[in-house]
Amino acid sequence: MESGKQDYIGGFAVTAGLEIEDKVKEFEAVHDDYHAILLKALADRFAEAFAERMHERMRKEWWGFATDENLDNNTLIAEGYRGIRPAPGYSACPDHTEKALLFELLDVPAQAGITLTESMAMYPAASVSGWYFSHPESKYFAVSGIDRDQLEDYAKRKGMSIPQMERWLSPLL
Repeated sequence: MESGKQDYIGGFAVTAGLEIEDKVKEFEAVHDDYHAILLKALADRFAEAFAERMHERMRKEWWGFATDENLDNNTLIAEGYRGIRPAPGYSACPDHTEKALLFELLDVPAQAGITLTESMAMYPAASVSGWYFSHPESKYFAVSGIDRDQLEDYAKRKGMSIPQMERWLSPLL
């Protein structure tokens, strides 16, 4: 049923890993595992911070429902703001194949330089993608298991074969 109300969903894909591979290889070539690991970890954290910053800008600027939001670090860490940013492959959306549609809609390879591997991993690895939901009642949840009939229905709706869906959702079966 149509409510007559306008609503939005946002999509994002960000990275902080462009062009770090050469430096990581330099560190590894001289057996400097510490700096190689540190660079990768920093890139991962920067990508997460970038996704969080973009979420803040969605709330404050582009969607404008939280223009006066002023949260301290503890509240930010506790995700004490309105909305969520779930990501494909995590517990609220365990289907990694959803990244393909997101990447197509946002033209991610051209716009951000991020690509998907055959197994739907993002490259560079220090990348984050997902959706922004703004509804005040949006909450994270975990999909912990699905039954065979749910798998079959989902495969049909996605236009994928049952063996394909079994491959992607096997941990939930």
